[in-house]
Amino acid sequence: MAALGRVMASRSDALAVLLPGFEGPELPGWLRERLADGLAGVCLFATNIASPAQLRELTAAIRAANPRAVIAVDEEGGDVTRLHQATGSPYPGNAILGRLDDVAYTREVAGVVGAELAAAGVTLDFAPDADVNSDERNPVIGVRSFGADPELVSRHTAAWIQGLQATGVAASAKHFPGHGDTASDSHLAMPVVELPLEILRTRELLPFAAAVAAGTRSVMTSHILLPRIDPENVATFSPRILGELLRGELGFAGAIVTDALDMRGASGEIGMAAAAVRALRAGADLLCLGTANTAAQVDELAEAVLAAVDAGRLAEAGARSAELGAPAPGVGTAARSAPDFDLDRTIGAFDVADGVAIRPRRRLVQLETGSNIAVGVAPWGPAAAGADVVHVRDGEPVPVEPGIQTVVIGRDNHRREWTRTAIAAGRARDPSAVIVDMGWPAGDRALADVATFGASAHAGAALRRLLDQRTGAPAA
Repeated sequence: MAALGRVMASRSDALAVLLPGFEGPELPGWLRERLADGLAGVCLFATNIASPAQLRELTAAIRAANPRAVIAVDEEGGDVTRLHQATGSPYPGNAILGRLDDVAYTREVAGVVGAELAAAGVTLDFAPDADVNSDERNPVIGVRSFGADPELVSRHTAAWIQGLQATGVAASAKHFPGHGDTASDSHLAMPVVELPLEILRTRELLPFAAAVAAGTRSVMTSHILLPRIDPENVATFSPRILGELLRGELGFAGAIVTDALDMRGASGEIGMAAAAVRALRAGADLLCLGTANTAAQVDELAEAVLAAVDAGRLAEAGARSAELGAPAPGVGTAARSAPDFDLDRTIGAFDVADGVAIRPRRRLVQLETGSNIAVGVAPWGPAAAGADVVHVRDGEPVPVEPGIQTVVIGRDNHRREWTRTAIAAGRARDPSAVIVDMGWPAGDRALADVATFGASAHAGAALRRLLDQRTGAPAA
């Protein structure tokens, strides 16, 4: 019996470092069982959320199965939202906050996000994004970043953490050691960043140092390769990056959480079991597994971890992970109403070219380009804010009508050939056309007469307000 007891305890130790996702609005029986056996917790996604009341019931069921469960979600307060993915985010977003550069306001926004999460029963928010968006071609960070200036990103990262954690919800500064200087998406590939440690220290690491100083309770790793620091291991698997840099140089003592291990940058070539083992051996504590995991997969990973990771390392990782499962203040209370942040304040973050004239009679056209995996499918821009828009997709022309001004609205207009072509053709047919970029603009200014640096529903409402202010009349 003693040997059997040790086996069961060891399996619980292995489960205690795993954070799976699942499909649907109800807690599956298999997940309930594994939570009772010691599973660390769950990561919630939009498919798990139908309403505030349903979400509170779901988190209560999770906590009933394991009172120490970590209940995590990606709620960045902008384009990346899970609680508001069906309607679009009511929050300004990081790039807008960075352009306003009011740390008290950033702290306030994060506090409202935290109050909403705490009321829903969430204990860990995978935010803020602490990446310095130093490559304007970045396909996965962009407006999720506070900006391209390391000092600015540092002070707003710290403020966001302070505002969030004041509500009892743990923050997770991401994506260590910095995902901003990449031109590829680690969901789909393994980005390679040719940066020496000297540059990393003066740019990418500064916001993470600020996050540690602000008391962030966790840090999320990135699946990027920095060959001039560790030529063999992506950051998630690198003892050099997680141990020497994050633990040693920056002095971080909290929980290290991996970005999702089902991403190609982590497990595309080695599989999830090997990825789990390598991450734990490198120093990670909590393994975020993905969006739609299964009982068989979780059991396979637990067995692989149990067979390959030292018991002491597992106990250490499990203890740090459990710290993120403490119930937040406000659990079980009604969620705070969606905030009505000042639209005029947000307009102050927009970049509007000189001479832009808006006519009373105008048509709003949204270029539907899709979004990266982190953002997911969610309403965005003026359409999410209730405006009447014409949706145009790849291969469709921008509609132009005499006497009606065309306002063409896209995200990262420079990124796709079809959007560049559609914008050029629309402007040629309507010289009065106004081009709006609700992503991170780059290159030709002809692709962004107005840049909003965010596409949340809130940013869309602010754009509508700007257009009305410029004409004194609403759109036709």
